Amino acid sequence: MPTPGATYREAGVDIDAGNRLVERIAPLAARTSRPEVLAGIGGFGALVRVPLERYREPVLVSGTDGVGTKVLLALEEGGEDTIGIDLVAMCVNDILVHGAEPLFFLDYYASGRLEVERAARVVAGIAEGCRQAGCALVGGETAEMPGVYAGSDFDLAGFAVGVVERGRILDGRGVRAGHRVLGLASSGPHANGYSLIRRILAAHPGALDENLDGRPLRRWLLNPTRIYVERILPLLARDETRPDALCHITGGGLVENLPRVLPPGLGADLERKRWPCPPVFSWIAAHGPVAPQEMDRVFNGGLGFLLVVDPERSTSVRERLAAAGEEVYDIGAVVDRPGVRVV
Repeated sequence: MPTPGATYREAGVDIDAGNRLVERIAPLAARTSRPEVLAGIGGFGALVRVPLERYREPVLVSGTDGVGTKVLLALEEGGEDTIGIDLVAMCVNDILVHGAEPLFFLDYYASGRLEVERAARVVAGIAEGCRQAGCALVGGETAEMPGVYAGSDFDLAGFAVGVVERGRILDGRGVRAGHRVLGLASSGPHANGYSLIRRILAAHPGALDENLDGRPLRRWLLNPTRIYVERILPLLARDETRPDALCHITGGGLVENLPRVLPPGLGADLERKRWPCPPVFSWIAAHGPVAPQEMDRVFNGGLGFLLVVDPERSTSVRERLAAAGEEVYDIGAVVDRPGVRVV
């Protein structure tokens, strides 16, 4: 029988704390708004119109993701301010692969006990990620779940929706043997491989304070995932700089993600010496120790996003990226053989 006078707060759920968080989130979301947003934070659902004035046959592209066990490192090492950027990046980089412009984003924040200040810092990072991606933060869900999560532990999930002209969808069908593969640098492991990283850290107490190229290991590991929208969308708008395929390097690394955007029967030969590898990956490989083949399957190896480009457009693409301040690496070529080989 329920205890007379029992409250939700006594059961571990503080409705008032949730309301305070919504009040903190609203102005953050408002700063990310786009003209297409008709109603966002506060309603039962967000209303966003399709920008028909810019698209004749618009196709919506959706994606969802989380940040994996990187969230545990953020909890332990004070990375709540940036883990929200990771969340947005993992979603919008995926839909960008199809040529989509991100329109709006929603988040899901679940915790054992809602700490308003911590949650507000996480959402501030989500809003910053949305700003970088040019999409609107239109809503989400905050769930307090005692018994599922311990104490103030939390987890995150995100949901992004973008739009692309149907005739401009990138599907890799134009890729041929001889196409160049161009790479854009990552900022570190992004949000992949952290279960392995944390296992290695557990075997090396104090390692987070080790200096790698002028900053401690913890900063390398807490670096937020790069968002590539601002660099890629201008290329898609012009035929002379338009790639034939794009690839977000997430779990599975170069060897498993690049084949996902190539036509059947084609693969790629990539030359490792053509791009710099951040020292964090050398540290992981040495302290695991982790074999090169495993490193290639788990981590991005220093490249977070790839472009597959016709050789005749390769120079134009590189020049346009360089003019935007991006260092781009010509890392190899598409070959008439399945599979990706890193040599």
